[in-house]
Amino acid sequence: MNAVLFIILLIIIIVGLISIYYVSIYNRYQDYIIRINEVESYIDSAIRDKFDYLSKSINIIKGNTNIEEEIFPEIVKLRSRKLSSFELNRKLIDSMNEFDKIKEEHKDLQKSESFIEIDKNLKEIEENLDSYEEYYNSIITEYNKLIRSFPSNIIGIINRYKEKTFFDGKNMNDDDINDFKL
Repeated sequence: MNAVLFIILLIIIIVGLISIYYVSIYNRYQDYIIRINEVESYIDSAIRDKFDYLSKSINIIKGNTNIEEEIFPEIVKLRSRKLSSFELNRKLIDSMNEFDKIKEEHKDLQKSESFIEIDKNLKEIEENLDSYEEYYNSIITEYNKLIRSFPSNIIGIINRYKEKTFFDGKNMNDDDINDFKL
C-alpha cells in the first residue's frame, strides 16, 4: 500500500513540476510576443509619420524652389499600395535620400520654417526607427532561441509558434541569399 501511495505521490510531483515548467516557458513566449507586438506598433507609427512628413514636404519644396519635375514619385504611388512595414520603410528610405539631396542642392529651403520643422521631425523619426528596429531584432533573437532550444521548443510546437524574421526581412534559415538588399 505504501509503495502504491509513493508512486502516486511521485507521479503527482512529476506532473506538477512539468506543469510549472510549461507555464513558465509559455509565459516567456507570451512576454516576447507582447513585446514584439508593442515594438511593431511603434515601428508602424513611426513609418506612417515618416510617410506623412515626406508627403507634406512636397508642397513646401515646390513652393520654395524652382523644381519642375515630380518630387518623390514613389510617395504618390505608395498611397494606394499595401506593403509590409519593412517594404514601406525601404521605399521611404529612397525618398529620404532624395529629400536630403534636395536639401543640399537648394540651400534656400533652410529659410522656410516649415521645411526646417519637417527636417527636424524626420531626423527624430529616423533615430527612433533605428532604436525600434534594434530592439525588435534583439527580441526576435531571444524569441527564436526559445523556438529552437530544447525543451522550450516542445512548448513552441504544442502552441504552434513559428520563428520570426528580423525587421530587415532576412530569413536566416532559408537558402535565399538574395533577400538581403542594400
